[in-house]
Amino acid sequence: MSNPLKLNPIEEILQTQSLMILDGALATELESHGFDLNDHLWSARVLLEKPEAIEKVHADYFRAGADCAITASYQATVEGFLKRGIEKPEALELIKKTVYLAKQARDDFWKEEKGNGDRLKPIVAGSVGPYGAYLADGSEYAGNYGVSDQLLTDFHYPRIKALVEAGADVLAFETIPSLQEAKVLASLLKEFPETCAWLSFSLKDGETISDGTGIEECARVFNDAEQIAAIGVNCTPIPAAKLAMSVLNRHTDKPIIVYPNSGETYDAETKTWNGEGACCAFDEDSVVLYEAGARIVGGCCRTHPGDIEALAKRWR
Repeated sequence: MSNPLKLNPIEEILQTQSLMILDGALATELESHGFDLNDHLWSARVLLEKPEAIEKVHADYFRAGADCAITASYQATVEGFLKRGIEKPEALELIKKTVYLAKQARDDFWKEEKGNGDRLKPIVAGSVGPYGAYLADGSEYAGNYGVSDQLLTDFHYPRIKALVEAGADVLAFETIPSLQEAKVLASLLKEFPETCAWLSFSLKDGETISDGTGIEECARVFNDAEQIAAIGVNCTPIPAAKLAMSVLNRHTDKPIIVYPNSGETYDAETKTWNGEGACCAFDEDSVVLYEAGARIVGGCCRTHPGDIEALAKRWR
């Protein structure tokens, strides 16, 4: 069967590079610049208060060496904005704005960079966080929502449509905790036949996603899905990520994506991170992940531009 995609930007990058480098945490950087994200909109709150700060963080990651920026739409949903008193038309424009900010940062960076070195033009991934992120109660690390496929469809469709219309190069279905939600997202993607997405799960442990489904089963279900451009995990410590990479590498032909967190643990009740970060350098960890099968690597919560710069220096 012919592929309906006009372009799979991930495939294009991996044809040229051995490793595609993602950006790191957006919210962590915004917090380091003084923004209080203790809000049910999380980093999307800054869209309302100071959107240029989001653009600056994207620019910092591009300069650090990222091949891809992930938009600030992880927790930007129509329902979330409605809770803030923002009506649906404006909510959809705010979701689109997350793409415009990332693309502006990318295009400005590319004007600076063009002609210097052999870098490929970076891409923009429209973040589609899980239903649990909207709940803002840590459900993206459990996944047992107890809701229907139709509710999930109605929840996700408007944001996906807005991100596609705004011109995201690829979609990032990320921190997905349940096989049910992953199936709904993959089904919705068929409504946009020229768009592809990566599918990245949150983990219960190195062999199961948050709802208890085996990683092997997830690989099997989506291995033949043409519009799923990569499959993997994110926001998990390095040891669990490494094990998950090994399992995926045995059961999927797709590029494997991983963007671990710092190794600290998130407390959903206090909304704080606890414990110590990874003891090894992020770029050294990337070698371990690459050897386990990963071909797309970046950072999630509590990672910084310095981590991405270290990745770029090692791999580019």
